[in-house]
Amino acid sequence: MRRRILLAILLAVTVTACALGIPLGYTALQVVESLTKEDLQTRGQQIAATLDDEIANGRRVDLSKVQLAVPPGGRLVVSIPGEGERSYGAPLVEDMVTTDELSIVGQGRVRLLLDAGPLRTRQTQVTVLVSLVVVLTIAAGTVVAMVTARRLARPLRHVAERATRLGAGDFRLDRARYDLFELDMVAEALDASATALAQLVQRERDLVGDVSHQLRSRLTALQLRLEALTSIPDADAAAEAREALEQAERLADVLDELLAAAREARAVGAEPVDLAQELSGLVEEWRGVFRSEGRALRARLSPGLLARVTPARLREAIGVLLDNALRHGAGAVTLAARTGDPARADTVVIEVSDGGAGVPDELAPHIFDRGVSGAGSTGLGLALARALVDSDGGRLELSTARPPTFTVFLPVPKAGNVRGVKWPAERSPR
Repeated sequence: MRRRILLAILLAVTVTACALGIPLGYTALQVVESLTKEDLQTRGQQIAATLDDEIANGRRVDLSKVQLAVPPGGRLVVSIPGEGERSYGAPLVEDMVTTDELSIVGQGRVRLLLDAGPLRTRQTQVTVLVSLVVVLTIAAGTVVAMVTARRLARPLRHVAERATRLGAGDFRLDRARYDLFELDMVAEALDASATALAQLVQRERDLVGDVSHQLRSRLTALQLRLEALTSIPDADAAAEAREALEQAERLADVLDELLAAAREARAVGAEPVDLAQELSGLVEEWRGVFRSEGRALRARLSPGLLARVTPARLREAIGVLLDNALRHGAGAVTLAARTGDPARADTVVIEVSDGGAGVPDELAPHIFDRGVSGAGSTGLGLALARALVDSDGGRLELSTARPPTFTVFLPVPKAGNVRGVKWPAERSPR
């Protein structure tokens, strides 16, 4: 794409420069020649007028009186009947002479000769100057073409990379814009598509999990009934019941595999992450933004907290919550990370809160719905943040409407979650 843009602009500049330069060069040559001939004709007329006065007054023709009118490097030849031919100036080669011939009194003739060499030199200089202007124009066009091609190719390449990431399942929003209306429209469409696809994939994964759970509960009830039938006195019926029980157990194994696959699909790319370290870097990035708005961003991060999460998804989701607090909240914003309640010992909690008026009661149940916004925004941010958290097996909730507090629940990593990571064995009482 970049090469095509560059070649197209270069071709347009070259054609334009040649279309203007060639006529300009030809016109410049004609102007130089015309000015030289006009100057020679003017000088000849001055010489002829002076000599006419001399002859009319009965004086002998004296060429010394008109020698100042002869151009440098020129030659004056005067022919008067009865007096012969007189000349002033150095001899010239006829085929290299530009001449102008005028009549004087008494059928005399005045010829003013000029060496064509200086004329050709000036014409050559003009041609070189015009050619240089054309070359400089093409060079300037090349620079402009390279800058324009780079400016157009970079956002196009970025959009292509975003589309590739979207096709690979990376549904994070990209807030980069390019100051080009059409490309910005594509970026907005990609953001909307990312949110919609994230929600669609999440719904499909949730459906697999929900269906598997429902089938598992029904299958457990069926297994209990089959186990009871294996104890009846009828040997044939008991054998059939045992066979059916084996099939049910195989089906249960398949459902367990489906559940495990659904859980793994929700957390592709997730890994144990030190939340204090990860969120500290995010706070430093956002602190300057809050400071420029005259607001404070505080962090309360418990050390040693580990969560199983995708770092990029975590940064994007928390970034959405901080941006939401900056745009729609008020006062200081607090980002806190802590362990879960005793009833949720297998989770860690991240909270983002501010001192704003909070979320209206009628909006609170729908705050994470796509397209829902209480402040005129697109309503995509919170929906995407929830989809990103859900993709890692976590959960995002509005825990408190006033003051507004958004809470992210993330799973604690367990042994075997990540290959190549050696986890310490759980210690048991001796």
